[in-house]
Amino acid sequence: MRTLGRRDFLHRSAALLPLASLSAKAAGTHHLTNIGAELYTVRNIIDNDPAGVLKAIQDEGYTEVEAIYASLPKIGDALKATRLKRVSVHIDSNLFDDSAKMREALGKAHEWGFQYAVYPYMPVPERGGPDAIKKLAEKLNKAGEQAKKLGMHICYHNHAFEYQPMNGTILLDVLLNNTDKNLVSLELDVFWASVGGHDPVELMKQHSDRIALVHLKDKAKDQKVQYNENVPPTAFKAIGQGSLNFPAILREATNIGVQHFFVEQDQTPGNPLDSLKISYNYLHKLTF
Repeated sequence: MRTLGRRDFLHRSAALLPLASLSAKAAGTHHLTNIGAELYTVRNIIDNDPAGVLKAIQDEGYTEVEAIYASLPKIGDALKATRLKRVSVHIDSNLFDDSAKMREALGKAHEWGFQYAVYPYMPVPERGGPDAIKKLAEKLNKAGEQAKKLGMHICYHNHAFEYQPMNGTILLDVLLNNTDKNLVSLELDVFWASVGGHDPVELMKQHSDRIALVHLKDKAKDQKVQYNENVPPTAFKAIGQGSLNFPAILREATNIGVQHFFVEQDQTPGNPLDSLKISYNYLHKLTF
């Protein structure tokens, strides 16, 4: 039997997942009509009023969400009551260490209607050189096999440490070279890629067959290159208020077939709903 490549997988999943459609195909006139929100952005307020926060996100214009697995017991009923599409979910990294727990988590995520399960963050104590990344790749491949049985797919979400030069390569390449592209894809976080000194557009060209999801967040103009997550809160900007070239990013992302984009702002200067609204308004009006 022929194994499914990423493009085949996305094509066959079309009946289950909403597409981030474009209103036109000509260059310069593309327009996102499905824009997702990463609920980590509202982590500090959502537990107190899940229904109100989710309704506000929906009213702002967002149509899809990426959720946090650990929060689903608290927000799940409210999420089901909205029209927001449950596309992907970040599953606690420690669950990837235990096949039985991972199977259970994937089963629950599948019942909730999520299509993608994401490894969100490699804990600092577990990081190291290529050997540490290869161990992680083994865990991701195993989880990918489990997800495949449910019709789901595993993604890895990058930060900045994966881009540090090491022995003539970077750790992200080690990870991608040691994971099965039919089982594990990349959720490219354009902010962290840029913090790590890489152009998100060039990364998408380089890894065009591995990127399934994209995190959209803007970066302060004075943020320097570094290979860890210790950036100041002011480094995170609403989209359109920082230094990243989002027309170019979105143009290339749609060129390679990315269909789901999630706005995330790790730190906001005030109410995170206000920041999400600024980002949505920018993206909704943007042509690229």
